[in-house]
Amino acid sequence: MIELKNIYKSYLGKKALVDVSLQLPRGEIVGLFGENGAGKTTMMKCILDFITYDGEITLDGQPITRRNIDKISFATSEHSFFPNLSALGHAEFYKEHFPKFNEKRFKALMEFFELPMHKNIKSFSMGQKNQFEVIMALSQGADYILMDEPFAGNDVFNREDFYKVLLGILEPHETVLLSTHLIEEVSDFIGRAILIRKGQIVGDVTTSELEDEGKDLMSYIKETYRYRADRVSKALNDLAGGEG
Repeated sequence: MIELKNIYKSYLGKKALVDVSLQLPRGEIVGLFGENGAGKTTMMKCILDFITYDGEITLDGQPITRRNIDKISFATSEHSFFPNLSALGHAEFYKEHFPKFNEKRFKALMEFFELPMHKNIKSFSMGQKNQFEVIMALSQGADYILMDEPFAGNDVFNREDFYKVLLGILEPHETVLLSTHLIEEVSDFIGRAILIRKGQIVGDVTTSELEDEGKDLMSYIKETYRYRADRVSKALNDLAGGEG
């Protein structure tokens, strides 16, 4: 389990995370939702120890260090691969550095996305680069797979098919934390939703709990964020009233 206890993070005096406490057990697919700047990426970077923070984050009860960081992988549209290396070259590199690298999964996902094995990654399109980033995160052999808006530049059919494949390939001990704005697309594939707003956790619910209450995910998010359905019509009326 990954556990966050009282995490605080600020940038130049501006609060990015405020007293965030959270548990991520094994075997879950978790959606992380929030507006731009809510703190989603910052929270993931704290887990990965990419940035400094106040508070405590543990992995299976231990601090996250070089000894256990290989239990976590990360996919982001910012990309973290070697542009002059081929996909096959990346697989060879990962096999050398990650003993649990899943070569069978790597090959199956490369075939699923129809990506070339021998071309340098810099020759890939943006959508293909994002697909490859996800492939490497899922093939590393990590127990916890963090994904931060991984499907920018991919069409809706590719995304939907991938979610179905994801459900089919994950092992019971693997956890996925997926940050995305595509809420309605992933609502049928996640088992838990975490809502963050202005650096604070404002909602944490399982999809089964929502079903028991007769709610869907989007309705829950709008209710939690106190979304005002009349804000668009009010803005249009204000603009219309100011014309002339």
